[in-house]
Amino acid sequence: MLPPPPAPTVRQATGWFLRHPDTLDTEERQHLQTLTTTCPALAALREHVHVFAQMMLRLGGDGLEQWMKRVQADDLPELHSFVTGLRRDFDAARAGLTLPHSSGKVEGRVNRIKMPKRQMYGRANPDLLRKRVLLAD
Repeated sequence: MLPPPPAPTVRQATGWFLRHPDTLDTEERQHLQTLTTTCPALAALREHVHVFAQMMLRLGGDGLEQWMKRVQADDLPELHSFVTGLRRDFDAARAGLTLPHSSGKVEGRVNRIKMPKRQMYGRANPDLLRKRVLLAD
């Protein structure tokens, strides 16, 4: 008799939940199916994550309010805190899920400036940091 397979790590399970289902191999699909059939809370979590991902991909922010109500109806405290954060700035969240505009280019610039700053923290003065940022362009 073969021993049962080891339980997946949190990182593995998170990856299975967050990746597109088509990118999972057969073994990963089987593990995910086992997880969701043995734990109804994980099955509900998987469904909520899938619906939210579809809203992001298809710019379906009009369904955000209904999605938030369905999440609040389930006993998933982690998602409840996510919904609470969305409610704080609901208009911005809905716009981000609805409008085709993106701040990706700006965020990339900010990241290019912050990375050397993090790397040089405590090691160099602001003049050297300024030179490094300007020379990176």
